[in-house]
Amino acid sequence: MAFMVKHMVGGQLKNLTGGLGEEMKTGEGEKTEAEAKGMTQEEFEQYQQQLVEEKMERDANFAQKKAERATVRSHFRDKYRLPKNEVDDTQIQQAGDDIELPMELAKMIAEDNQEEANKQSVIGQLTNIQNVDLDQLKDKAQATLEDLKQSAEKCCVM
Repeated sequence: MAFMVKHMVGGQLKNLTGGLGEEMKTGEGEKTEAEAKGMTQEEFEQYQQQLVEEKMERDANFAQKKAERATVRSHFRDKYRLPKNEVDDTQIQQAGDDIELPMELAKMIAEDNQEEANKQSVIGQLTNIQNVDLDQLKDKAQATLEDLKQSAEKCCVM
């Protein structure tokens, strides 16, 4: 109810002022933006230029970080054989060759690649099997090779 009264009476009071409030506002608005901030025009232009340069630098750093994150995501997608993302590819292309992975992350990726290579080898597969003694298997394999060499030396055909 109070809102209705204020709305109805407030509108009438604005009409009674006769536009005096509007004239006062235009009189104060003659100051330039530089004078309003307490600077000369030249200082204000330098300030504006500095703001633009800082914004461009922030945008470039942000794009660099986005590209680095996209690179990390693409590495993990390759590792786990997930489908590629076009957005990541475009972010990487926009950054160009400036993308550098953090040293810790590069070490982690290298270790993961090395572990994957070890797991894909025959011995790596044998370590996954439970109750298998690799040392015993190696000894048996070496003994078999030595037996083959000895039998090859005794063979008349060779």
